[in-house]
Amino acid sequence: MRIAIVGTGYVGLVTGAGFADFGNQVLCVDVDRAKIEMLERGQLPFYEPGLDDLIARNVRERRLRFGLSLEEATRWGEAIFICVGTPQGEDGRADLKYVDAAARTIARSMNGYRLIVQKSTVPVGTAERVREIVRKHAKRGVKFDVVSNPEFLREGTAVENWMRPDRVVIGADSKRARVLLREIYSPLYLIETPMVVTDVRTAELIKYAANAFLATKISFINEMANLSEALGADVRDVAKAMGLDRRIGPKFLHPGPGFGGSCLPKDTRAMTDFARKAGVRLRITEAAVETNDAQRGIAVRKVMEALGGRKPHTAAILGLSYKPDTDDLREAPSLDIARSLLRRGVRVRAYDPVVREGAAGVPRGVVFAENAYDAAKGADVLVIVTEWNEFRRLDLARIRRVMRRRAIVDLRNIYDPASVRRLGFDYTSVGRPT
Repeated sequence: MRIAIVGTGYVGLVTGAGFADFGNQVLCVDVDRAKIEMLERGQLPFYEPGLDDLIARNVRERRLRFGLSLEEATRWGEAIFICVGTPQGEDGRADLKYVDAAARTIARSMNGYRLIVQKSTVPVGTAERVREIVRKHAKRGVKFDVVSNPEFLREGTAVENWMRPDRVVIGADSKRARVLLREIYSPLYLIETPMVVTDVRTAELIKYAANAFLATKISFINEMANLSEALGADVRDVAKAMGLDRRIGPKFLHPGPGFGGSCLPKDTRAMTDFARKAGVRLRITEAAVETNDAQRGIAVRKVMEALGGRKPHTAAILGLSYKPDTDDLREAPSLDIARSLLRRGVRVRAYDPVVREGAAGVPRGVVFAENAYDAAKGADVLVIVTEWNEFRRLDLARIRRVMRRRAIVDLRNIYDPASVRRLGFDYTSVGRPT
């Protein structure tokens, strides 16, 4: 099948390369000329393990190509996947201007039946909104379907998520659209991937419900961590025992400085907004957001308490991306922590394996280091924010020698408290006895 992908961001590129690997002909388009030129040179605009090889293989096999013209892509493609950004507006709502623009261009360019697939995360009712835009701007008599096919990719493991998904959600209101989408995903039948076939509105809600539940799980274990500290309990054992209950499961029960990234913060706020419009208050989701915001402040307090001593202070932050195996800084806890420390007069040095100096969003005043040991040089506290594997096996004796004061704030609980303290460090973690 000929598939057009609108948008070459994270979702668009993984989706396009994945469909090409299924044997389809795929054209990925974007309005950003610099990004398309980068892709044509074989470079990626972001870091995602394994994606460069997947794209290169399918470009080489001539199943995947890139372009700037959505008009051309619409006339060429049989199915058009909208994978554009839906950033959070100042009022917390999802901004749909890129979705609307794509819908108008697709409508004006269609020369026959098209399956228009909404893959971006959008509020419930957006497919109907797109349908109305297309109906208004399309040539009379041109048929089309608008369906919802939400993505469930996890940054850092997106290629594996695509090849072996937990499930595929198909939201369609016509038999023709359902048959076409099932055909597109037919290679996954070989590995017996569950297919959830439902109506469009339900499919749109499934994505938000899943993300809100994951956010709630993270916020809950963070609250249990705070309570564990107050009571002298160990949240690691609390989380382990909870996770062994098959009704709960162990995933997302790891305390830390709160969730970040492109999905959970944005989607929880957008969901509470469109729920309010529907006359429903999502108290649990609201509490998850509130807890997450507060967790950043708790992390800063721990760092400030660990600093003490003579001023000026220097903090070394290890890990800037919101999670390992990605360079995504959107809503990253590290940025809030760095901003708060800088406001308090603390000098901040930082190191991340893939985030480079000049990356958008990093506060002015953060000094980039060459490695973890360079970051720790002369620092009064070492703050572990992102659990990159290389931070799990640091030479702490070397770290101790280069620091000015021996203090570690481990916001990911990657070290054993007793072992670190035996080396002479003041050690603070999350939800464990002091």
